[in-house]
Amino acid sequence: MKVERDSVGLVTPFAKAGFLSRMTFWWLNPLMKKGRKKTLEDEDIPKLREADRAESCYMLFLEQLNKQKSAKPSILKAIIFCHWKEIILTGCFALLKILTASVGPLLLNSFILVGEGKKSFKYEGHLLAISFFFLKSIESISQRQWFFRSKLIGLKVRSLLIAAIYKKQLRLTNSARLKHSAGEIMNYVTLDAYRIGELPFWFHESWTTGLQLCLALAILVHAVGLATIAALVVIILTVLCNIPIGKIQHKFQSKLMVAQNERLKASSEALVNMKVLKLYAWETHFKNVIENLRKVEHKRLFAVQSERAYHSILFWSTPVLVSSATFGACYFLRVPLHANNVFTFVATFRLVQDSISHIPDVLGVFIQAKIAFARIVQFLEAPELQSAHVQHDCNMESVNHSIFIKSAKFSWEENSSEPTLRNINLEVRPGEKVAICGEVGSGKSTLLAAILGEVPKIQGTIKVCGKISYVSQTAWIQNGTIQENILFGSVMDSERYRETLESCSLVKDLELLPFGDLTEIGERGINLSGGQKQRVQLARALYQNADIFLLDDPFSALDAHTAMSLFNEYVLGALSGKTVLLVTHQVDFLPAFDSVLFMSDGQILQEGPYHRLLASSKEFQDLVNAHKETAGSERLAAVSSAHRHGTSSRVIRKTYVEKKLKACKSDQLIQQEEREIGDTGFKPYMQYLNQSKGFLYFTMASISHLLFAIGLILQNSWMAAKVDNAHVSTSRLVLVYLLIGLASVLFLIFRCLCSLAMGLKSSKSLFSKLLDSLFHAPMSFYDSTPLGRILSRISSDLSIMDLDVPLSLIFSVSSTINICSALVVLAVVTWQVLFVCVLMIYLAISLQRYYFASAKELMRINGTTKSLVASHLAESLAGAMTIRAFEKEDKFFAKNLDLTDTNANPSFHNFSANEWLTQWIEMISAVVLASAALCMVLLPPQTFSFGLMGMSLSYGLSLSNNLVRAIQKQCNIANDIISVERLYQYMHIPSEGPQVIEGSHPTTYWPAVGKVEIQDLQVEQVRYRPNAPLVLCGINCTFEGGHKIGIVGRTGSGKTTLISALFRLVEPAAGKIIVDGIDISAIGLHDLRSRLGIIPQDPTLFNGTVRYNLDPLSQYSDQEIWEVIEKCQLQETLQDKGKGLEALVVEDGSNWSVGQQQLFCLGRVLLRKSRILVLDEATASIDNATDMILQKTIRTEFAYCTVIIVAHRIPTVMDCTMILAISDGKVMEYETPMNLMKREDSLFGQLVKEYWSRSESTEPH
Repeated sequence: MKVERDSVGLVTPFAKAGFLSRMTFWWLNPLMKKGRKKTLEDEDIPKLREADRAESCYMLFLEQLNKQKSAKPSILKAIIFCHWKEIILTGCFALLKILTASVGPLLLNSFILVGEGKKSFKYEGHLLAISFFFLKSIESISQRQWFFRSKLIGLKVRSLLIAAIYKKQLRLTNSARLKHSAGEIMNYVTLDAYRIGELPFWFHESWTTGLQLCLALAILVHAVGLATIAALVVIILTVLCNIPIGKIQHKFQSKLMVAQNERLKASSEALVNMKVLKLYAWETHFKNVIENLRKVEHKRLFAVQSERAYHSILFWSTPVLVSSATFGACYFLRVPLHANNVFTFVATFRLVQDSISHIPDVLGVFIQAKIAFARIVQFLEAPELQSAHVQHDCNMESVNHSIFIKSAKFSWEENSSEPTLRNINLEVRPGEKVAICGEVGSGKSTLLAAILGEVPKIQGTIKVCGKISYVSQTAWIQNGTIQENILFGSVMDSERYRETLESCSLVKDLELLPFGDLTEIGERGINLSGGQKQRVQLARALYQNADIFLLDDPFSALDAHTAMSLFNEYVLGALSGKTVLLVTHQVDFLPAFDSVLFMSDGQILQEGPYHRLLASSKEFQDLVNAHKETAGSERLAAVSSAHRHGTSSRVIRKTYVEKKLKACKSDQLIQQEEREIGDTGFKPYMQYLNQSKGFLYFTMASISHLLFAIGLILQNSWMAAKVDNAHVSTSRLVLVYLLIGLASVLFLIFRCLCSLAMGLKSSKSLFSKLLDSLFHAPMSFYDSTPLGRILSRISSDLSIMDLDVPLSLIFSVSSTINICSALVVLAVVTWQVLFVCVLMIYLAISLQRYYFASAKELMRINGTTKSLVASHLAESLAGAMTIRAFEKEDKFFAKNLDLTDTNANPSFHNFSANEWLTQWIEMISAVVLASAALCMVLLPPQTFSFGLMGMSLSYGLSLSNNLVRAIQKQCNIANDIISVERLYQYMHIPSEGPQVIEGSHPTTYWPAVGKVEIQDLQVEQVRYRPNAPLVLCGINCTFEGGHKIGIVGRTGSGKTTLISALFRLVEPAAGKIIVDGIDISAIGLHDLRSRLGIIPQDPTLFNGTVRYNLDPLSQYSDQEIWEVIEKCQLQETLQDKGKGLEALVVEDGSNWSVGQQQLFCLGRVLLRKSRILVLDEATASIDNATDMILQKTIRTEFAYCTVIIVAHRIPTVMDCTMILAISDGKVMEYETPMNLMKREDSLFGQLVKEYWSRSESTEPH
């Protein structure tokens, strides 16, 4: 077939397929052939036709929303109107399927009558036999089109919902973000949208079941007359038994989804902050929290699965009960029982059984979709940021200001009586440089956010004229190459790009990286230092060539030399002529600015040039004097503050980049997501069944269903053999039939109980092992694995394993047993058809293998591409403010649409292949049925009894349904088991060292002295590859107990890696660290980390209360916590919040300033009272006055402790006992500060001089 291509590549042949090709799925053959010849890859899968792509679906959805004239348009109505034509078309196919299926029992009745000699014409039997084939063929084609087109509608609905959710999260207000956490939004996409996408497939089942029942009842009246009333009564009783269960199911399902959501929120928070959990030795606590949430979820799961087991028992046993009741009624009503009416009845009800057995599935899907849809609608109707808060309609030629704010009040909560910013008046002219300073929590970052339109305006005016670039306080880096992060969707301009790299001091760093600017950096820039991440952010802002630059304290993460150099090159050089607003705690930059804003308590207290403020404002003088006191020098070197105009001569050489590109791609940090290749056979099934006696329960369930199927055969055989036997009374006939049926039902009940136990125990065991593996994984795993990959496993994959795998597994086995029983009956009664059966079975198995070659890879690719959607969403949630600031919403939305389509492509072709296989199998079953009927016609009349003839053909009529069900269930389990494969991949992550080593516990008071000996320490780059380059190269030094050790060095020199080695976040390639005489590699990780204290570089708060964030293990009293809060100067802030220790901390601590978050981290170590304390850039985001108080607090509280300080701020380490200077992973010097400053060639001395030269201009005149 000729394939079509468009701008996105190869388009699915379905787009141009003709009528017959679409009806027979012939258009799919090229892909199936390719899948048979080779392992399918992403590029082998054709793209969706344009109408089915996410963008088209979303635009149509918006169009339908806009057509509704109400103020609050109905999302459900819009979705229905988007697809009403397809819904009607699939409804027509569903109707045709029901009508053709209902004709089958009537043909059977006519066929038995022909066998009894009641022919209307000579070749009536032959015609009826051929009619069986054509009837089943039409039924197959109509059902396959119904299912295929319904699934396509579901795919389109899912795509538009994912698009709508993604678009919405980019516009959420702060208050809405508090109600819809990142974990919940992830749930909307990975779970809820997919559940709703399943609804169209089941929609027509809701009315076709009723229609099927009505048609069946009409046939039953024709067959058994008034005895049909008994059948109707039992059916009504069955439905009545189901009504209360349906309500309970809704309740159970709601509770399960809430429990899933809570567990996913906690898991997401723990996984995002895994480094902090390891540093504080909190893994066990947070793991226990998740396990407790999982226990709650497991109880809800038990309720849901028990209710589903009840449904299964009810609807599988209904045909047995209905048949027994009807035949009993025939006995009492004197309705004669003959082969034609008995097996017309049996065949009819076997068809109805299909519809009835789907009722629990239909109810379950409708309930799940209803709950999921309610949650998504609530999210989509959440308040959005209003562009009206900020006016942008400026004529750039005549404008005399870049930013104009008059009498403005701003509040994160629009209805709050206490505005966050008050009485804001500000006018910034084009090209003006404005610095914003003030104490922690004074509103500096909020002012920038207000200018960006992030904070709702309560009153006043705000105008912004010009394009904005923004650099956030906490670096936001995308998972991708450095070049992609800097370009940020803009077109490459080589000259501007080169100048950007030079202005941001990135040239040297790129030369050291394995692929230069094409090096992939991990999620959140995990494999870059804090300073490198900020410089990439600064480069991104500069490259956009904006008019206004809003910089939120980006230099605090840099060392003194880099900060000074970058400030001069970037702010005073590259941004000359640009409007700049810089939030900073580094007051030594202030004299270079045209104006300084001094903020306090949400207000601008003072505004003016630096020297004027210094002369007129006591508060500002105190701020500068606090900085001078922290500088700790009598006299500062008189170095001019004029910026350097020289530029670096280094350039990125094209040959260098090309050479690096030729290197092995596997050396990149972020590897392509792992997936199994080819046929894994029974391996994933054994992985699932080997959990908690799962294989035993599975075997018992399978045997129970086999006995159930044998019971049904015996029951029908008894009826077939004795129905026309005058020596067997009707009462005995019916009684034996009933007893066999009841015995069969007992086996059915046992099967359901075994499958329930198997599913619950396997889920519990697999999750426990997965959680253990994730929490014991080394940090290198998290550095190289995007969060979205992990989240997709603990959300959608885990949900599939919980809810779908056990049922799919048991149903695939039971359906296969049902097929075998039907074939056995056909072969025994008409053994001549056995030859056809053998041939058809061979063809069916061959087709199935042919199908699985492609289908398994399609499903695996579907899983990995789904992870990409989740990763992109997680990344966008974290960087939404930056994305909005650069007005890149459309670019990121377009990428989301592309990733959604990339995920939809394999999904579409996978369910198409499913229908392709099913249709061929149904054709085979139609041939078997017609062959059996022809054998009966062609053989002598007395060869078969009428009862056995009816029994054989009734099984033959249901053969296609059994085959379809078996194939569907086998395809379902083949798809679902891939989720087990994906979970299993993360259940065997190489583990870091044991938490506790029995027999090797340190004493209770260890470390008592705090002496740290580092001996020939070598640490490799944190990668999943051998022979990685060394980050630390033979470090040798000793930190004496009670000493204050300052660790200094340029950005990327290895300071943080050394701290990581102390906490064993990385294991040394050689050498060792000895603490108070104990080699830290000889004790458990929990014993080590729980005895050390650290304030990490990036402050981290957790969703909960202030008390929980300071003391998550509940080890300390309220009095102890309040004492620490007072020492951290947070008491007044907490009193203002009004709830004390129960004050709310939201996800990521976003309702507290970064400085306040760092103070909470200080509070944690004050509570722990560790003998060894590490400060890893702990004061970078704190103003100088607070820094001075904190230093004093640390000197007082940790006077007799070993304090290791990694700092860029030179004053922070000036009063240290010893200074360790590191460069390129080597010890350059280790001496007292005074001795180092006396040496001409001292690296530390150079850093001090550079810092002093910056500070000179801040001295009051």
